[in-house]
Amino acid sequence: MAAPRHVRVHPLDEVRAYASPEVTPRRWVAARPGDLDAGQPIGALRGHPGPDQGYAYGLVHLFDERVLLVEGEDRRDVDAGCVAVALKRASIFGRAPVVHDLEAAYTAFGYFDDQPPAELVTRRESLFEGAAEAHHYNEVRRLVACVASEVLALTPAEIAQRYRTDPLSLTRDPDG
Repeated sequence: MAAPRHVRVHPLDEVRAYASPEVTPRRWVAARPGDLDAGQPIGALRGHPGPDQGYAYGLVHLFDERVLLVEGEDRRDVDAGCVAVALKRASIFGRAPVVHDLEAAYTAFGYFDDQPPAELVTRRESLFEGAAEAHHYNEVRRLVACVASEVLALTPAEIAQRYRTDPLSLTRDPDG
């Protein structure tokens, strides 16, 4: 490395210069035991992988004032279920979750409606019960499957409009 001009160097001192290492390291290749050779598996109950999925939980608080629950519903279960649906929507677009994904999920299940249809309330009570519990993974996957990808591909405004005209058309009955 060159020395600044104000540093005195004796003219007979040996000056250090760059030298290449004796051995060039091998090229690095990502070959770890957990890597998937064929990509992410696709199939029933495998979920919808996408980047930065935990961010959706950071957005949930933005809906604190808007989400309306009926008696007996647990806010943690509702948030966990809607986050799962929002993650499916984000994965359809191949990106991390954003606030519009959560808005679409809450709207599809009528959580912004102060008078949701009784049939929808009955449907969501059975779907969302225990969704916040880690051991209810299969139940959450079932909940997510109740909202078709075609519905989630709509804009939040289109989902809200469709909810106003036919609220039961946004979600399917898991048993029917």
